[in-house]
Amino acid sequence: MSEPAIPASGVRIPAPRTPSTALTVLLALPASATSRSLARGLGQDLAAEGVELATASDGMELLDTLRAGRGDLVVMDMELPGPDPAVLLSAVHGESPRSPVIAVVPRERRAGVLGVLRGDRDDFLLRPFVPDELSARIRLRLRAAAGLPPPTVLGRGGLSVDADAGQVHVDGRRVALSPTEYALLLALLERAGEVVGHDELARRAWSEPVSANLVQVYISYLRRKIGPERIRTVRGRGYQLDG
Repeated sequence: MSEPAIPASGVRIPAPRTPSTALTVLLALPASATSRSLARGLGQDLAAEGVELATASDGMELLDTLRAGRGDLVVMDMELPGPDPAVLLSAVHGESPRSPVIAVVPRERRAGVLGVLRGDRDDFLLRPFVPDELSARIRLRLRAAAGLPPPTVLGRGGLSVDADAGQVHVDGRRVALSPTEYALLLALLERAGEVVGHDELARRAWSEPVSANLVQVYISYLRRKIGPERIRTVRGRGYQLDG
């Protein structure tokens, strides 16, 4: 199943500057209905934090927007129309050297992108991803740029999740989860010890109603990765994350 992470609980990005100098996130993605939908949702989330969103749909528009002084953080698809992606990224670094960059990249091109990112400032996000995962990465990078302390890690027993970085560790070992598995885990972890119903899990992981059977399938995937004993089925009600 194709999957397009969860909001960063209790995480606040830097306080906004005056309205004329508010922080701006520049979202540079190829024009599509999916990109427009993502921009609408992300814009609403950022506006609640006093952060503005600017958009670009090709490399030249991206550079023009940066030259206009908009782009305290850049989210850049590495398949953006226009100049060669590596050349474009270098130009972005040159135009706005203080701005962190989150590169959106297909999994098969990950290795090539790592060589052109600044390890102390930039980040990358593999496609496909869910919108909340991008929101979490943005908050993490804005916090780092502002010199704020690292985020709080959510934990339960031997399970820990860095909600901003999207990293999961089980008994000290990092575990790779799909976006849907990750969203389900965070929904359960935020209410650890309580029963979380099928409808809430569906809303958090798919943003729409899905069958209880589909939720059950993905819960089984999650159990294989974090340990079956950690998630208890409460028949007719939902699932509970135990310690």
